[in-house]
Amino acid sequence: MSPKITTELLKQLRQVMKSPKYVQEPVQAYIVPSGDAHQSEYIAPCDCRRAFISGFDGSAGTAIITEQHAAMWTDGRYFLQAANQMDNNWTLMKMGLKDTPTQEDWLVSVLPEGSKVGVDPFIIPADQWKRMSKVLRSAGHDLVPIKENLIDTIWTDCPQRPCKPLITLDLSYTGVSWRDKIVALRSKMAERKVLWFVVTALDEVAWLFNLRGSDVEYNPVFFAYAVIGMNTIRLFIDGDRMTDPAVREHLQLDSTLEPEFKIQVMPYGSILTELQAVGASLSPKEKVWLSDKASYALTEAVPKAYQYLTPYTPICIAKAVKNVSETEGMRRAHVKDAVALCELFNWLEKEVPKGTVTEITAADKAEEFRSQQKDFVELSFATISSTGPNGAIIHYKPVPETNRMLSVNEIYLLDSGAQYKDGTTDVTRTMHFGTPSAYEKECFTYVLKGHIAVSAAIFPNGTKGHLLDSFARSALWDCGLDYLHGTGHGVGSFLNVHEGPCGISYKTFADEPLEAGMIVSDEPGYYEDGSFGIRIENVVLVIPAETKYNFKNRGSLTFEPLTLVPIQTKMIDVSLLTQKELNWVNDYHQKCREVIGAELERQGRLEALQWLIRETEPLIRVQ
Repeated sequence: MSPKITTELLKQLRQVMKSPKYVQEPVQAYIVPSGDAHQSEYIAPCDCRRAFISGFDGSAGTAIITEQHAAMWTDGRYFLQAANQMDNNWTLMKMGLKDTPTQEDWLVSVLPEGSKVGVDPFIIPADQWKRMSKVLRSAGHDLVPIKENLIDTIWTDCPQRPCKPLITLDLSYTGVSWRDKIVALRSKMAERKVLWFVVTALDEVAWLFNLRGSDVEYNPVFFAYAVIGMNTIRLFIDGDRMTDPAVREHLQLDSTLEPEFKIQVMPYGSILTELQAVGASLSPKEKVWLSDKASYALTEAVPKAYQYLTPYTPICIAKAVKNVSETEGMRRAHVKDAVALCELFNWLEKEVPKGTVTEITAADKAEEFRSQQKDFVELSFATISSTGPNGAIIHYKPVPETNRMLSVNEIYLLDSGAQYKDGTTDVTRTMHFGTPSAYEKECFTYVLKGHIAVSAAIFPNGTKGHLLDSFARSALWDCGLDYLHGTGHGVGSFLNVHEGPCGISYKTFADEPLEAGMIVSDEPGYYEDGSFGIRIENVVLVIPAETKYNFKNRGSLTFEPLTLVPIQTKMIDVSLLTQKELNWVNDYHQKCREVIGAELERQGRLEALQWLIRETEPLIRVQ
């Protein structure tokens, strides 16, 4: 795949960086983060500024352009992809490797003294601004907010911001009404003596009002902000979507409500002036609560003395702990998803030996089977359908230039998921349609051992997910192997497939403790550049664990897999499994057979049922 040629674009950007039309004073560097004004991980096409300027379109990365240099910081999931997509104007900065400088340190090393570093204040999170500004200032440079986004000034065919219709969710899906969520939020505000709460993350707005949208591909969210007062609710949203009778009824916009539940609908673009007005009206000791990841622009709208900033908002934490309706919905979604994947893998087993299936046709077939299931809305991310060497590109997405034929001689990795109205799925299976080599089986089995170690882990209440990350790596570490991504992320309930504040990763120690009702992924892997990739991923629910003793009465937790899709047994070297691990695989397969088998039968999918029965035969240790 040929990289994007960026010479002309960089030349134009460097001219704009000096132009009095756009900047009060010339800037010697310009930062292009990957998020949008809501600090979203997955963004709408109109916000893909970093991809436009560099060609690199992974979900994480920051570009910095100076008069002489262009550099891109990204993490281990994207080293190969970024190197393939960027031309030689760019230097790849591999985050997490010990010789890679931070963005701030690199800027200090390349900038002439007394430089100005520009960034769009709506795109940079407040916590990042604070950190960068401090380092730059101590080296004699200034971080300056540039009102107009400089990329937008050179992006002539930038797409329009989406403004698609909304979906309302009733109590059978959400378990709690939006009014009750507002009441709970206000009680958290009262505890902290805060008068106003600003909702900036798109999934938090969607969750709070029990609404979903489709403004961002794969993420059922819509562009909006909300400002919640002790007796007012303001929703900042554009378009005619608020004229939809179903939405008006859902939000009770035409009903006579108690004033504290009356929603004032305001234009999306008026958030800054409204927030400035709120900030100006505060008396001493009155506070406005924002996430410290809200944009610098919105945070600055409130005078410092009145800001109350936290890494995670009460909505983020409440949203992560699924209630009974959400948990049941997630279970149903994962059963439907397993049905679709049993159909797919049965089809692949028949078709791959014919030499007619490509990565793209396999991904399309997965979507076709999923779309046959009840309440299917869309995929939850771009399908990672990768065979052989493409499997080593951790977040690979097949395109015509790289599209490879599946064969009986290579490992195939499929990481895919869907949005159903009752839940969100994300599952990875790695399989071989011929005979895997002893080395491939060995690597696969180490990954499986890590997957089981997390899934079967029992840990005290209050444990943070990052402490479990090394459980997943232990078997790999024993043999000198590892993988360069986290082991798990939170999963939304018909929301974003990646969700905070919990996860299982060595990359953060700022995660919130795991608690019953949280849903995370368990996905260790191993990747051999140029050869293959292996990953085994289930979505798991945190549940209370029964233990023999109960130290200091604090209770214990463990995981229950929600994903019920067979793990290919021919990829397992049984001699490397302990008896406990062997039992785990057999018990897991028994559950797949019972739960998914019943649903396949109910849906009349008898060939896929036969495939499931074959794939869930108990493993036996050969003496």
